[in-house]
Amino acid sequence: MPLQAPYDPDNIFARILRGEIPAVRVWEDEHVLAFMDVFPQSEGHVLIVSKTSTARNLLDVEPEALARLIAATQRTARAVVKALAPEGFQIMQFNGEAGGQTVFHLHFHIVPRWPDRPMKGHGHAPMAEPEALRALADRIAAALD
Repeated sequence: MPLQAPYDPDNIFARILRGEIPAVRVWEDEHVLAFMDVFPQSEGHVLIVSKTSTARNLLDVEPEALARLIAATQRTARAVVKALAPEGFQIMQFNGEAGGQTVFHLHFHIVPRWPDRPMKGHGHAPMAEPEALRALADRIAAALD
């Protein structure tokens, strides 16, 4: 799929935002949603998406929506670190199929890292149990500033 293509309103994140598909939500406001990745690369893998923008990638996003996404990513990363005490974390954002993007709704990944725990591949991790994700989401939400 090329970088410059029409937004698909039936992508999985758009369907989550409309409530058609369940998600384990960490927090949300009128602009962004933070939720657990069901195929986590690491324990505590959180996704941040815009609720207002239909940008497919970083090239499409409105500056105001991007600013809100980055602020939400930082806020959530702080909570992940406080709640789970990883020794590091990654912020990932993929653009285009060749760039590793699998859902064409702009989003950021927060992936906690520990030196003794190998990270699973993007799009190759097994599906997590909803109960385990809910417990992690609750811990992260409790650590929000």
